Amino acid sequence: MSSKLLRQRAQEFLASRKHANHLVDIMNLWEGHTLGCILAMETIFGEVLKRGDMYLERTISLTISAPTSEMRYTTWLRECYEQVWEKLLNSIEDQRESIQTQALTTAIKIMAAEGKAPLEPIENVEYYFPLHRLKPIIMKLLSPDKEYFSLIARFQEISNYLDALYFSWRSLPSLTPKRQPPNLYIRNLLEFIHKMPVPQENNGENGTNDSIELLCGSQQGFKCDYAGVKRALNKVWACIMHWEMTPQLHKQLLIVLLERVMPHLEKPVLMTDFLMDSLDADGPIGLLALQGVFVLVTKHNLDYPNIFTKLYSMFEPEIFHTKYKARLFYLSDLFLSSTHLPEALVAAFAKRLSRLTLVAPPEDILTILLFIGNLILRHPGLKRLIDHPPISHQMISRNDETGAGDPFLEEERDPLQSNALLSSLWEIRALQCHMLPSVATAARFIREPLPAAEYDMASALERTGGHIFDRELKNKVKDIMLTFERPSSMALPKGERLLQYWQLTTATSTH
Repeated sequence: MSSKLLRQRAQEFLASRKHANHLVDIMNLWEGHTLGCILAMETIFGEVLKRGDMYLERTISLTISAPTSEMRYTTWLRECYEQVWEKLLNSIEDQRESIQTQALTTAIKIMAAEGKAPLEPIENVEYYFPLHRLKPIIMKLLSPDKEYFSLIARFQEISNYLDALYFSWRSLPSLTPKRQPPNLYIRNLLEFIHKMPVPQENNGENGTNDSIELLCGSQQGFKCDYAGVKRALNKVWACIMHWEMTPQLHKQLLIVLLERVMPHLEKPVLMTDFLMDSLDADGPIGLLALQGVFVLVTKHNLDYPNIFTKLYSMFEPEIFHTKYKARLFYLSDLFLSSTHLPEALVAAFAKRLSRLTLVAPPEDILTILLFIGNLILRHPGLKRLIDHPPISHQMISRNDETGAGDPFLEEERDPLQSNALLSSLWEIRALQCHMLPSVATAARFIREPLPAAEYDMASALERTGGHIFDRELKNKVKDIMLTFERPSSMALPKGERLLQYWQLTTATSTH
């Protein structure tokens, strides 16, 4: 049966009750024509709910009487409605992505229609929302057997409606197990938390003004308990922190913590032990944990005396091959922004960064040079590292990239014991002979007067390889060169191979 015929059957069902069997026929065709049946059910029950055909009054009858035909039809229609809901939820788990997406969309639309036209009279409730429909949808998205990132991204569109967003967060604690769940469930739950914004009071988009959009009714009677949403988030996060994580889940958890959860935690200091343990991990996990520690240090007065030693150890050549290297440079610039830090400590960072320029990609070299420039501007005493003749001239004349003879101890883990003040930034002078003009020009800053203001690291980090590539793709090419020589007439340009063959052909035909 074609989709056109299914739509026709749906319209006939809505037009007259003598075609009531069309509903059963469409339900029986669900397995073979799932997409068309889903669209047909969206049309049918969207209109049925709007009409109130399934509305049933709660009456207490003292006499036993046979149900009327109207009551039997309403009861039958409600039974079909529940069966359709079960089929929609099962279709969300279908192997075909188009059916998954359409089943989710239809379920949300029918849920919204039921919220506006409840099936039964609602008493002692200021604002009605069909929470018994929303919870099964979220349960399907938090599947323990399959990753549903694309569906969660589609479900994120519901966050434009404050009531749907509010009840999604309020229902989440009851759907979060306290015991260790499967890894796929954890991935789906973390993605769900990451995608769904937390409603905030007096927010321009989700505030208490007339611009609020609600999914299941008007603004009268609806009140968003913002404190309740935060309590729900804290309950869910307390369960998550007791689960065991693989390295991949550990990284995803840190991203969600930093970008979504941390500002809404009641006691962020309780995350100290977790972040400290994460700092010992290599790669992106340690970098992400560093950002969390920075938040605790700057906003919650956490005292972590070894933070600079840990930060110093993160500057390894492998950092240039990670996704979060820009985050490390940005956080390091903030950590080293104080002018009260020991000069030997800052000199160690400047020297280590200078040594890394010998192996860094060109776009990262430019960022490092600006970083070193900021360190020298904050600590004028580091200018002695710019020109240290007994060291720098010797290094450059020998062209020694290994640093032999340099008093700087590259393998020393304690920055204060690295002898950085006894060394020099000869690596930057070596970069003045770099093959790329942009790098060579940027390295000449050590021979020019330093600017009065610091360099903007945020804008410098935007000039990474990915940003440059994206920017070039967006540029519109105005002039496209098709020839090397501008044509002066209709004749072919001089030296054209085709012109030689044409002359040969002409000479042959003449003879």
